[in-house]
Amino acid sequence: MKLEAYLFSGLAVFLVGTAVIYGAFSDWEPVGMAGLVLSGGLSIIVGGFFWFVSRRIDPRPEDRKDADIADGAGELGFFSPGSYWPIGIAAAAGLVALGLAFFYIWLLLIAFAVLMFTVGGLLFEYYSRANAAH
Repeated sequence: MKLEAYLFSGLAVFLVGTAVIYGAFSDWEPVGMAGLVLSGGLSIIVGGFFWFVSRRIDPRPEDRKDADIADGAGELGFFSPGSYWPIGIAAAAGLVALGLAFFYIWLLLIAFAVLMFTVGGLLFEYYSRANAAH
């Protein structure tokens, strides 16, 4: 996790530095500067979280200088091979974006409900009776 912490902290320094340079060349235009500074702030939040987590877990192979490629081998987790729920989540998120773009409150409400249903379907896919482990 230290690698990710360094990556996001470096991104934050770059964004804040870019905001200063952008401000100097644009007569301190507020909208672009606010976007860059806030993006830098969000990057420092993520980098701080990764740094905080990296202090509490054992070093991963990515964080060790003496690690071999084989040290990272093994099971990474369970990924559902045949799930159709991500397609529904993407379609519902697209509907939410469409509702936001045109500011259709009725579409936002319907799309958000469909989004919550599909996220719940993905979350509880292996807890249902048909897919439950025996």
